Amino acid sequence: MLAEQRIGALPVMDGQELVGIFSERDVIYRLRESGAGVLALPVGQVMTTPPVTATAETSALEALTLMTQRRIRHLPIVEGKRMIAFVSIGDLVKHRLDKVEREAAQMRTYIQTA
Repeated sequence: MLAEQRIGALPVMDGQELVGIFSERDVIYRLRESGAGVLALPVGQVMTTPPVTATAETSALEALTLMTQRRIRHLPIVEGKRMIAFVSIGDLVKHRLDKVEREAAQMRTYIQTA
């Protein structure tokens, strides 16, 4: 699925509960440890668990900091154990850049009209 969808990670669910993250990195690390036999293992034996998560109240900057510190590229957003969103570091960087650009445009407008 990762290759088919051209994505780097997938949340792993047990019903409505988030139980792990399956990523390209998980596959690469397990290949290094165990060889090609890892490709026949169930996702539950290869995924990262427990998943690092954030909540809807977590700011974009806090999420970026968490992702940088934990060296992860995908972050599930949860309410309790239920995932409500799945963001990538690229999503958050784009959000921050858009915010900086908006603030700069507002500052230019303010300076031009002052």
